[in-house]
Amino acid sequence: MTVHALEAARRLAPRFAARAAEHDRDGSFPVDDFADLREAGLFGLMVPRALGGLGATFAEYAAVATELARGNGATALVFNMHASVTGALGAVTEELAEALGVPDEALVARDRLLGAAAQGSWYAVAMSERGAGARLSQLTTSYAPIDGGWQLKGSKTFCSGAGHADGYLVAARSAADQSVVSQFLVPAGDGLTVEPTWDSLGMRATSSHDLHLDVSVPADRLLGGVEGLALVVAQLMPHWLVASYAAVYVGVARAAIDAAAEHLNARNLAGLPAVRARLGRADAATAAAQLVVAEAARRVDEAPGDEETNRWVWRAKLLAGTTAAEVAASVLEAAGTSATRRGHPLERLYRDARCGSLHPATSDVCADWLGIAALGGDPDRDGSAPRW
Repeated sequence: MTVHALEAARRLAPRFAARAAEHDRDGSFPVDDFADLREAGLFGLMVPRALGGLGATFAEYAAVATELARGNGATALVFNMHASVTGALGAVTEELAEALGVPDEALVARDRLLGAAAQGSWYAVAMSERGAGARLSQLTTSYAPIDGGWQLKGSKTFCSGAGHADGYLVAARSAADQSVVSQFLVPAGDGLTVEPTWDSLGMRATSSHDLHLDVSVPADRLLGGVEGLALVVAQLMPHWLVASYAAVYVGVARAAIDAAAEHLNARNLAGLPAVRARLGRADAATAAAQLVVAEAARRVDEAPGDEETNRWVWRAKLLAGTTAAEVAASVLEAAGTSATRRGHPLERLYRDARCGSLHPATSDVCADWLGIAALGGDPDRDGSAPRW
């Protein structure tokens, strides 16, 4: 898998880069990028081979995401959402399914969704809400049983790919019991309304608009077939909720270094020691962050959910977010004022990189989690606010 998918990502990245400025300027969705991803078979990256996918590991996903982000971080960020959905679904082994009480019909439904992804369907994530962020326990979107299925009602924000995805992973709380949080795969179509609200500092091409839901779905669209699994999955697979962004921002940082080097060489500024030093420090910091992301990914593949694995997951998210922002700021300063003009790659990458620390879990939340762990506490329970 690795060679095929990684080569595809490296082949696509220059195409994405050539389109990135226009989509950033207009705040438009990179439709052609996603056509390229579909044609390359990358929507099946995390789908098991038995269902027609590439059967990638988390480490292989991280490598692919980094390369895609060197082309366009916004495209890689939306792709990350799809990979998170398919990766989490594909990671439910028979043993885990039995432990969670997942019925056989739910596994059949899961395989159908994964098979569709291998054939080119792609999924977005509709989790965050205004006033609640991504904290599952604070959501107001609700669901209730109806004859033959479920009724969902509520509003989501920061839904990357809104209006373009084939389906949406929606987190909602039971109307009957607010402590029960479940997830549904809602197909695009009637009952979903996109409100164009995304006009942001960075990652402008993600179309992370608001999504309003008043929709009924069949019974088998309840993921896992059991209510209340959302919080359990958050605890078992924090790598998809926390660290999957990390590889994207390593790629953004590397793209900033590449753009700075091209700019500096073109303007005969590479002979300045201070300029070289900035690029050298940026290169070292990005390489270090990439190693942490790779180590976290390796541990996820070998011991998912393990206590030490999870510490590496949170480290990866913290370091990738802060490193991308610091690297982009430093190389922009090295490049000089001309690189701050609208349309310059470094100006866009600076804004995109600044978003890395803001995705849940934010850098402050990550640092707090790691600090509690270092002090011997339980970081999932001892924080001042609920993690999920």
